[in-house]
Amino acid sequence: MRRKNLTIIIIYLILFGLLTQLFAHELNQSASDGLSTVANEIPVGVILDMGSWVGKTVHSCITMAVSEFYALNSHYKTRIVLHTRDSKGEPLPALSAVLDLLENIKVQAVMGSETSIEAKFLAVLGDKAKIPIISFTTSPSFSTEYPYFLQIAQDETTQFKGIATLIESFKWKDAILIYEDTETLPYLVDSLQEKDIHIAYKRAVSPMATDDQILEELHKIMTMKTTVVIVHMSPSLVSHLSLHAKRLGLMSGGYAWIITDKTMNFLHSMDSSVIDSMQGALGFKSYIPTSNELHNFTLRWRRKFHMEVMDLNVLGLWAYDAIWALAMAAERVKMPQIREDSTTLRLDLMDLANIRASKSGSILLSEILQTRFKGLSGEFQLINGKKLISKAFEIVNVIGKGDRRVGIWTLMDGITKEMNPSVEKKYSSSHTGLEAIIWPGGSTTTPKGWVLPMSGKKLRIGVPLKQGFHEFINVDIHPQTNATIVTGFCIDVFNTAIDALEYEVPYEFIPFVNANGQMAGTPSDLIYQVYLQNYDAVVGDITITSNRSLYVDFTLPYTDMGVGTVAPVVENKNMWIFLKPLDSGLWITSASFFIITGFVVWAIEHPINEEFQGSPAQQIGTALWFGFSTLVYAQREKLLSNLSRFVVIVWMFVVLILTSSYTATLTSLLTVQQIQLASKGNYIGYQTDSFIQGVIANNLNFEGLKQYSSPDEYADALSKGNNNGGVVAIIDEIPYIKLFLAKYPVGYAMIASEPTTNGFGFVFRKGSPLVPEISWAIAKLREEGKLMMIENDWFKSQSSLMSQDSVTSPNIPNSLDFDSFRGLFLISGISSALALLIFLIFLFHKKWHAHNLGNLSRGTLLFIMKYLSPEKF
Repeated sequence: MRRKNLTIIIIYLILFGLLTQLFAHELNQSASDGLSTVANEIPVGVILDMGSWVGKTVHSCITMAVSEFYALNSHYKTRIVLHTRDSKGEPLPALSAVLDLLENIKVQAVMGSETSIEAKFLAVLGDKAKIPIISFTTSPSFSTEYPYFLQIAQDETTQFKGIATLIESFKWKDAILIYEDTETLPYLVDSLQEKDIHIAYKRAVSPMATDDQILEELHKIMTMKTTVVIVHMSPSLVSHLSLHAKRLGLMSGGYAWIITDKTMNFLHSMDSSVIDSMQGALGFKSYIPTSNELHNFTLRWRRKFHMEVMDLNVLGLWAYDAIWALAMAAERVKMPQIREDSTTLRLDLMDLANIRASKSGSILLSEILQTRFKGLSGEFQLINGKKLISKAFEIVNVIGKGDRRVGIWTLMDGITKEMNPSVEKKYSSSHTGLEAIIWPGGSTTTPKGWVLPMSGKKLRIGVPLKQGFHEFINVDIHPQTNATIVTGFCIDVFNTAIDALEYEVPYEFIPFVNANGQMAGTPSDLIYQVYLQNYDAVVGDITITSNRSLYVDFTLPYTDMGVGTVAPVVENKNMWIFLKPLDSGLWITSASFFIITGFVVWAIEHPINEEFQGSPAQQIGTALWFGFSTLVYAQREKLLSNLSRFVVIVWMFVVLILTSSYTATLTSLLTVQQIQLASKGNYIGYQTDSFIQGVIANNLNFEGLKQYSSPDEYADALSKGNNNGGVVAIIDEIPYIKLFLAKYPVGYAMIASEPTTNGFGFVFRKGSPLVPEISWAIAKLREEGKLMMIENDWFKSQSSLMSQDSVTSPNIPNSLDFDSFRGLFLISGISSALALLIFLIFLFHKKWHAHNLGNLSRGTLLFIMKYLSPEKF
């Protein structure tokens, strides 16, 4: 029994030993696996401003990304381990931190660089150490200079095209640029210039700028006419800028502020007083598509970090996706290439050129660039080796405690109200694709994009001093107050146009005179004073020309365009004027056809109609009488043959057209007064100091030119005539001629010519925002008929306007000629010949049966005499 028990005990001991050895093996295997896990850790450096809201948000998202990624992928053989350093928002601590991470931790990647200066340091060090640098900032040049510099934020230069499209949609022509990063400025400038948007002012503001420096720039903006301001700066600078701008009144009605995503992406992290100062501003934000994953993550993030931070930003989402991409890439890289020995990187802090390259950094970089997945921020992919794909930007309006989305902008669809709109809802270059916007000052009216400078000064408007034609502009000095009084048609039009504007424009008229009280030069000299900025504008009878437009801007013309000629009216007192409607050729042709028509009718009617028979003299008289009596439809002979009736009907139609044309032409000659002009040997008058002299010299050939300065001098010269020291005609612009004819409506007439001048316009400085406004007012006055009413008040009589065709010359008669009626005569001639031919055929056919052919040939003369004899018929 004991032996049996001993055997059992021995068996138990043997089994226990086997189990112990097996358990020990499993423990060793587990320990080996644990050592293996530790060996596969990949250190990753994180450099953030942990004292800022943005830094805290990004760090919270990164830590959640690591824990959640490996919770879902627990089978992975690698683990990235974060080593966080605080940059304190300064570039030097950031540089010190990255050097510490490279030497002491031997990190295989670094995530950080919240500012452009930090990005520059990290890009250089990452390129030397050959490790990926995952940056939150973007730089157009870094993508080519530093291949290890990965930019996970949206390419901010893309939004510049959206800003230009937005400004174009509101039809703003000018903009002011306030920026911090000079590297991206050329991209913004190019985008604006592609849309023909003029940059009225641009200024770089240093990140270290003081309040006094910011106020100095804002005071400059206050003196400008442009009210569209584009701000491309960091949130800290925008905070100072917006507070001061509101205090100075630059955030009031009439202004439009457009802020880039550099600030708008972090609007919710800014102080409430700053947000309040930005009310009404428009901004661009990176677009993040909504998804269930994003919604669930936001809930988890808020539950975990709500005690420290209040809201999530897009930078945290990009960082979250970047950590996942880094973890995926690290798993695909073979472990021997990731692990570094203690001699791989030895940094001499006194000599950064001795930084050694990582052996596995290039492989890890390649894997990151090949990584593509759908993350919280959308599709994650680095194109061109660096930049994250930029799909869309939100257009937001700062309202209340935050912002409200008013539209979406994409390169493909332009401005739309929603993402991926239908074809009918695309508005590529129109603000109709936006929701209602509340502008600065609480206004819902779209700003014009310009205002008059807030300097309190009046517009200095120069006016010419005219010797004549005072109805256009007249300058008087009040004898008691010595005040300048300016009146005239031009002044009334300008005042009415200014009153039509929706805002008040203070101005004063300043005569262009010298010390002697005389005009200080020509109209061109006055216009040049605007170019020299001695005047803000010129109002008067100033003609728009291409040469003048090189120096100043003109409004739309407010008068008639063109040059006309005024000359004395010549009465027609010719006793033979009744012959003038037709030229000699047409008179002879008409008389011939009267005779021919009478002969054809007589030939057809003679055999059968007694009224066309009788002695030869009677028959000749009857034929002539019948032909000419058709002129007044007085023929009394009754026609029996249908052929003769056909001939008469066609001829009566010709007579009707001929007599109607004759009557109309004769009436015109008797009632329309003629102007006789001949170029050779005659003198032409024109206005003093007018450029019309060049027009006359280039287009007409007259004996000489004479200058006159008033309507009275015009009338005196025309009344004297060419032979008595006067002129045969006056050539001037149509507005002056209309004024002359208003004062002298009897005895003179105007001939309209081609519009070789552009009319009168108001003069302003180049780029003046008042030019389109005044032009709009002039167009409105013309449409409403008010411009014509003002003209009638000053020029009450209507001008006698004659066409160029009414000008007669001895060598160019206005009589009707044969060419105008040869078609009618051709029809009448063919009709008569055809009728006569048919008549002869029937006649010879009848005689054929009455006589044989031989007798007919021998008695031809006898046949004709028998035909003429009335007894035989």
